[in-house]
Amino acid sequence: MASSSGTCSGSSQLQNSGSEEDLQVVMDQRKRKRMISNRESARRSRMRKQKHLDDLVSQVAQLRKENQQILTSVNLTTQQFLTVEAENSVLRAQVNELSHRLDSLKEIIEVLNASNTSFVEPMVNSNNNNNNNNNNNTFFNPFHMGGYLNQPIMASADVLQY
Repeated sequence: MASSSGTCSGSSQLQNSGSEEDLQVVMDQRKRKRMISNRESARRSRMRKQKHLDDLVSQVAQLRKENQQILTSVNLTTQQFLTVEAENSVLRAQVNELSHRLDSLKEIIEVLNASNTSFVEPMVNSNNNNNNNNNNNTFFNPFHMGGYLNQPIMASADVLQY
């Protein structure tokens, strides 16, 4: 019995060691599959990260391009604004100068009208008596002075330059 139990125990050790070896082989295969799966997952993760990084780099380039276009547009608009502002300043100065000239001309006309009426009335009265009404009346009346007052007053461009 001893020999049979020795054989049995030897045979069961062989079976156990065979099972353990098979189990070890299965475990090694699973381990290798897991390692391969992990490597593949890591590779996909690196690819996703690289794609994300590439997308961000592309987005940065696009935003920089848009920013440059906006800056160019702002600079152009600012330059146009400054040009229009300078033109407006010149026009305001011209309006101011022309307003002062108009006021001065109105004062001159008022003075002429006041002085003419004070001279014309006695002359008209005395001329009515002399029947020389037309000649003297034409001379003193500002509206009959050979059409000179009906002419527009022209300003030269040189006068308006500052």
